[in-house]
Amino acid sequence: MDITFYKYQGTGNDFVMIDNRDLKFPKDNTKLVAFLCDRRFGVGADGLILLEKDTAVDFKMVYYNSDGNESTMCGNGGRCIVAFAEFLNVFKKETTFNAVDGLHNAIIEGSLVSLQMLDVDEIKTKPNAMFLNTGSPHHVQEVVNLSEFRVKEEGKKLRYGLYGEAGSNINFVESVKENVFAVRTYERGVEDETLSCGTGVTAAAIAMHKSGKVKSNHVFINVLGGNLEVKFSVNDAMYSDVFLIGDAKQVYKGEIVCNI
Repeated sequence: MDITFYKYQGTGNDFVMIDNRDLKFPKDNTKLVAFLCDRRFGVGADGLILLEKDTAVDFKMVYYNSDGNESTMCGNGGRCIVAFAEFLNVFKKETTFNAVDGLHNAIIEGSLVSLQMLDVDEIKTKPNAMFLNTGSPHHVQEVVNLSEFRVKEEGKKLRYGLYGEAGSNINFVESVKENVFAVRTYERGVEDETLSCGTGVTAAAIAMHKSGKVKSNHVFINVLGGNLEVKFSVNDAMYSDVFLIGDAKQVYKGEIVCNI
């Protein structure tokens, strides 16, 4: 089977993108998805995303982690599929699409994508951390000297030790200056640190606001792969109109022969 794919990245979080509007991709073949995401034997990516038709909105996003399993919402992947859909002429400038966590609105201007995320009304406080769901579950914990922090080792401990097999993504945060934070994330499903995590950045911004570490509703986040912004409104502990903002770019197009 020959598969035509596109490679996209958003602040270093990279994805194999496939136009599956004809529904020919074998969606239940987890080994195939894992192979395509493998950085040594396949294309190489943090995840794989299918763009499909939707009867009610512009398109549907189907997201898989690099382990081959379909997963919860991916913020950077959402920004990338918006860029991909615009490239395919599915829409122009503004769109609404369906994902595993529901409908998302987005605007694209050049390579800059503003993606509306889930409203957040429940934030759990844990010892030295906070837990919330921004389309995917996230543990947010402040640390010092983040640049030297052992993200993979400590993230793995928390991912399994605190949250069990179902797991959570683990975000470590450090204040840089007013309204600016650095974030590094251990992602479940990838089981490693990634250069960026969109739902994690969103969770970190909201958690820092909830804890009083930032007063503004416009937070700037530095990740290993670049810079992102998170904007939101707050009313009676409800975080709404949450937008994740940053670049999403096509890297290349290719074709791969698969016998899996």
